[in-house]
Amino acid sequence: MSKNDTAAIVDAFQKPFEILAPAKHTAPLVFNSPHSGRVYLKDFLAASRLDLPSLRRSEDTFVEQLFTPVVKLGAPLMHAHFPRAFLDVNREPYELDPALISETLPRYANTQSVRVVGGLGTIARVVAESEEIYHTPLRLGDVLERINQHYMPYHAALDELMEACSKKFGIAVLVDCHSMPSNPLLDTTSARPDFVLGDRFSTSCNPEFTRLTAEYLKNMGYVVAFNKPYAGGFITEHYGRPARGRHALQIEVNRSLYMDEANYQRSADFNTVRRDLTRLAEAMIEMAPALFDVPRAAAE
Repeated sequence: MSKNDTAAIVDAFQKPFEILAPAKHTAPLVFNSPHSGRVYLKDFLAASRLDLPSLRRSEDTFVEQLFTPVVKLGAPLMHAHFPRAFLDVNREPYELDPALISETLPRYANTQSVRVVGGLGTIARVVAESEEIYHTPLRLGDVLERINQHYMPYHAALDELMEACSKKFGIAVLVDCHSMPSNPLLDTTSARPDFVLGDRFSTSCNPEFTRLTAEYLKNMGYVVAFNKPYAGGFITEHYGRPARGRHALQIEVNRSLYMDEANYQRSADFNTVRRDLTRLAEAMIEMAPALFDVPRAAAE
């Protein structure tokens, strides 16, 4: 087991996120894994009433490793090091929970979104199964510090990647990479599919790109669903603007395909799933130029 397979506990983030850049950017795609961070601050753990394994239920554990091969295919991969339980960049910058913060919130805060009401705002109040994270409410200054130091730089870097991709190819396709628990306690539906593709009900991405992505996964033997229960969060909605040449597609991978969910270990099938996702990325890269009318010279 490599050190990258475990959660790290540190005094301070050495770097909140990372961008793995290809030797040459030849694909009009940008890959992003915002929830796979597993570096935990000691101060955050001390403030939490939960132990580390409980906090880790919010992670998209190992998702960035599943998609790392895309870098050799000519596409950048961005991923967070901070955990989702600490800060969720797949939210608006100020989806803030009045029940979590001790002081009066500023007027610009969105306190009424469905995500905030469920305890899953920009700074989450709960983890899976609605377990409260903190012993006591947080100071507003500490919350804003997390947003200013980590959220804002993350989105500035992601937007820069999308802008550079758009300038080079004329379009930019964001593939937002996530994982989902195989059988969450609050899910009353039948067994989860292997993959859920979210394009905000055909508003964040060219529907044909979504359809062809699903067909490729199905041809490999996987069960694929569209937009339910995950249509895409803030990132998909914010960066997916097809009328402006920016598309965003969220991919949710069933964790049971590649890991032991109880023990946070990669399973024996991890390399198979990674190989299949590499084949999928190759297909997405191959279909993109014709589908999005990318000039041949831009991709060479």
